[in-house]
Amino acid sequence: MKKMLSLLLAVLMLLGCVSAASAEADADLVAAAKAEGELIVYGSCEEEYLTAATKHFEELYGIKVSAQRLSTGEVATKIEEENGNPSADVWFGGTNNPYDTVAAKGLLDNSYVPANAANLSKDIYKDPNGYWYGIYTGILGFMVNKDELARKGLEAPKTWDDLLKPEYKDLIWLSNYNTAGTAKLVVNTLLQMKGHDAGIQYLVDLDKNIQVYTKSGSGPSKNVGIGECTIGIGFLHDGITQIVDNGYENIELIIPADGTSCEIGPVATFKGAKHPNAAKLFMEYALSPECVELGAKNGSYQFLVLNNAKQPEEAAKFGLDPSLVWDGYNFADAAENTAKYVEEVMAALGGGDDRFKTE
Repeated sequence: MKKMLSLLLAVLMLLGCVSAASAEADADLVAAAKAEGELIVYGSCEEEYLTAATKHFEELYGIKVSAQRLSTGEVATKIEEENGNPSADVWFGGTNNPYDTVAAKGLLDNSYVPANAANLSKDIYKDPNGYWYGIYTGILGFMVNKDELARKGLEAPKTWDDLLKPEYKDLIWLSNYNTAGTAKLVVNTLLQMKGHDAGIQYLVDLDKNIQVYTKSGSGPSKNVGIGECTIGIGFLHDGITQIVDNGYENIELIIPADGTSCEIGPVATFKGAKHPNAAKLFMEYALSPECVELGAKNGSYQFLVLNNAKQPEEAAKFGLDPSLVWDGYNFADAAENTAKYVEEVMAALGGGDDRFKTE
């Protein structure tokens, strides 16, 4: 029966009746997923990409998909509170640090190995224990409003240390350490680059120049072009979105000269998922070119980590080469210690102020 279904899928693919993603999926898995008939997705990528991907999956398989966009920190908190009885089946996109935290607490499922994971271009793009698999990578850096800097008679920052200059007081936006995976990556990056104590002191000093901490990692990028934020710290592909899709040519993208790191945007299944087969099928779909190439069509210009997917031309156009990322970043240390490091930073900041409120 399985052989007959596979043959039928292949014939339908040749006739143009089904997509490549459908044809690649195991026929028994497709049948089991369709029998469940429903899938619930928490997405930490941008809303447009999440909507496009989940809608396409729904069209491919006839499985009803409910999707909600939450920051990685919000998802982690929610899943930890639910403690093995998750309200969603799959986690899609965002930054891998919170995935690591949730996995360490036994709340992600590693019992299924997606066949499409064989197309990952590097081992670093998957969790060594199989709790998540990467779909894209993004470079951490600075986005500046060139017009606002010129009006203030200031030069753009070129290094992390430049951000501490007193002339940048109240000009910098960063995401919230409590809610955003982007900010958690900033913590890990600076503590690893500078050393634990010096890194925490750096973030305390940086806080003197921070005007706003946004809930989501993409928050700073969305306010640079309009001039509310003069200097934003975040993923540079979010800056590309503002330039290409929203026409803000006054934005300059900067890779810190003293080194930077990258995110890995994963997909994972929650342990105890109510629709486990639909979740497995979505994992296969998420790791297909058909899914990841939807990013560039919907304002998300991250570098893709599948060797059979086409890279977005926009990322290369702006010179955002992943090879420029610091190769000393320790993903294992980040996986083990992110929660502790964030607590230490918040304690050093005196517990934070109204800028860190999450409601």
